[in-house]
Amino acid sequence: MSAQTFSATELLAHLVAFDTTSWKSNRDLIAFVAGYLASHGIESQLVPTANGQKASLYATIGPTDVPGIALSGHTDVVPVDGQAWDTEPFTLTQRGGKLYGRGTTDMKGFLACVLAAVPDLARRKLAVPFHIVFSYDEEIGCIGVRPLLAELGARLPRPRMVIVGEPTTMAVVDAHKGPVRWVVEVRGRAAHSSMAPLGVNAITYSARLLGELARIEADLREAAADPRFDPPYCTLQVTQIEGGTATNIVPVGCRFSFDVRALPGFDVGTVERRLRDFAETHCLPEMRAVAPEADISIRQANNVPPFAADPSAEVVALVLRLLGQNRTHTVSYGTEAGLFQDAGVPAVVCGPGSISEAHTANEWIAASELDKCSAFLTSLADWAEG
Repeated sequence: MSAQTFSATELLAHLVAFDTTSWKSNRDLIAFVAGYLASHGIESQLVPTANGQKASLYATIGPTDVPGIALSGHTDVVPVDGQAWDTEPFTLTQRGGKLYGRGTTDMKGFLACVLAAVPDLARRKLAVPFHIVFSYDEEIGCIGVRPLLAELGARLPRPRMVIVGEPTTMAVVDAHKGPVRWVVEVRGRAAHSSMAPLGVNAITYSARLLGELARIEADLREAAADPRFDPPYCTLQVTQIEGGTATNIVPVGCRFSFDVRALPGFDVGTVERRLRDFAETHCLPEMRAVAPEADISIRQANNVPPFAADPSAEVVALVLRLLGQNRTHTVSYGTEAGLFQDAGVPAVVCGPGSISEAHTANEWIAASELDKCSAFLTSLADWAEG
């Protein structure tokens, strides 16, 4: 197979053309990446889902007997449904220095820069290897990287450090909040609405629980803050709700979701314990006095840990130096960095594009951002070559 060489923009066009919305397969994109790497003599190892519909990819460039630098990004994108696009979302469109398409910023722009660097990396005599780590289902809770992390140190080499290329406009991010999501299901008893006392209205009791969440949210605003973050406190939002059957039936069921964006060091368990205590004290006794079968279920659906790099971490100092920057930043969105750190791999977040463009209609990344990222990867390769 002859070696394939593309610019970062050309590779971004290829990647955007794969519709890897999280509920769809990413295997076509992974096959393209694996084939591209193979053309440069680089073997890929896959960590697929049980049904084989999705996979993460891990590849090493350089020596295999020493830990290296992982360049990590996710292949999935958020849906375009309900958004009014001026261009075709899955066709890269260039206009005035901007590259439009779903995932350009979040985060196929970084993947494209990494792949564009492969021919140069493959030619070098690297003293420190590069590990390419592409995951799936980050957008729905950093799902895909977890099975891959479980194989580090076994089937997959454990990296020395990792750069997670989420969009930071190439600023160095050493901390972020962690999104934790819960699902609450309230089960009452149905009755004819004209005989409401015979039933237990699940929506009414859900409203009580929502009121307690509003009080928790207010308390979080007043709790200890970290001025490095915007906003500087943990946030809580109710994100979905559904319930009821018809206007003449006392609602038997109601379901809602909420999430907390937790600061590093915050014990998210305090939120759940407080809501459970309120449910058991102020809701369930009344509900079960009418309907013994009534219940309230509070289930944590996903937990992406907050991230706070060790101030002395080699990767933070290295990326700052290579980029010519002298201070780090924080972000309020979550990434896979906290999971890498929990797995024992020091991490930093740094990638092209602005988070303000992520997930929007007409998502775009500046071509200059790709240039900045590519120049950084060249500097990183110079360092790794020793």
